[in-house]
Formats: sequence, structure tokens, C-alpha cells
Amino acid sequence: MADDLDNPIWVALTGPHARYAEVRGRAARYQPEFSPFHAVAGPDGWADLARLAEPGGVVAMSGPHLAAPPGWAVTGRWPGVQLTGERVTGEPDPEAVTLTAADAPEMLDLVARTDPGPFRKRAVELGRYLGIRRGGALVAMAGERLRVPGWTEISAVCTDPAHRGQGLAGRLTRAIAYGIRQRGDLPFLATTAANTGALRLYEALGFTRSRDVLFMIYRAPL
Repeated sequence: MADDLDNPIWVALTGPHARYAEVRGRAARYQPEFSPFHAVAGPDGWADLARLAEPGGVVAMSGPHLAAPPGWAVTGRWPGVQLTGERVTGEPDPEAVTLTAADAPEMLDLVARTDPGPFRKRAVELGRYLGIRRGGALVAMAGERLRVPGWTEISAVCTDPAHRGQGLAGRLTRAIAYGIRQRGDLPFLATTAANTGALRLYEALGFTRSRDVLFMIYRAPL
């Protein structure tokens, strides 16, 4: 199972998340309203990716096979860390509420204020999302994104700046991990290497570093 985590976007798009995918030969991407992520099965997939992305299209990727051929422009590059939660059991949170498509505008607003990473208007449909409200307002959330056989990614962990320092991110991460374990999967997640606060939190929760990763943004050839 661990090998699937080397190229989890490709594995998700050609497996558990195939219904959200657009695939062309050795390249695949999420339908744009769900996620900006693309993937290739190998170095020979870039020609297919160029046709899938269309001229000048923006492509977000993480995983192996990131050496773009001539004509592709790199517009963003962030070293990151992938962590796995084999020892993380999690626990439910009595204050957490399930978020649905009806909550998407509030979720997008929270993401815009906290920048936890890419999040599109239908991302909430990719898995289970939980939030915490204070005075009716959504102040923290976490959810599930990539799914590969035996593993589910925890993503979009964020807290409104006015409510940080209360442990909300940790509580929601544990609650999402609990649901993943109850389903029979193991949790994993990824963050930028510069986000040392998130790394400390995840390691305190029992996650362990499994590999270094890169988050890349490209512009397809014109």
C-alpha cells in the first residue's frame, strides 16, 4: 500500500476517485470544480498532460515525474513533507458538525482567509468534512481529499486567525482520522516544509514523516 503514496494523485484519479477524473492516456486531472491537481503515470505522460491541460493551462502537481519537458513553465515550487498515521487512531469530537455542499461558500471564505492549500467549490464532495462553529460562524474545518487503496488523505485543516490557539485544528484532525480508521483506512497528509507549526501539530498527534515531496505549479505550452 505504501507504494501508492509515491504517486497518490494518479492512483486516486485512476482508482477510488475515478468518477471525479478526466483521463487522457498516461495523464489525469480532477474535474476543475473539485481540485486543481493533475498527475502523470510516468515521464511519458507529459505529452498527454499537455493535451489534457490545453494551451497555457495551469497545472498543479505533486508526486514523482515532475521533470517537465521543454515548453512548460514552472510558476510555483514548494518543498513539502508527506506524513502517515499508522499509529493515529483519532477520536470523535462532540462539537464537530458535518459540512456539506450547502456550507461550501463559508468553507471557501475560510480557506481564502487561512490558505491551507488548494480548495475548490465542490471539494467537500470528495470525502467527509467536519467543522466547528462559534456564534453560528464556521471558524475551523478539516476533511478528506485524496483516496488511494487503504489510505485517505486529511486536507484543508484550517482555523480562523481569531480562534487559533484553542486546539481546534488538532481536534478536527483527530476526528477526521477517527472516521478514516473506522472505515478501515489509514490516514495520511502533506504540508509544506516551511509550515513548521503544522508539522509540529501533526507529529504531536502521532503522524510520522514518510517522504519529502514537492508541490509544483506549471503553465502548459502555448
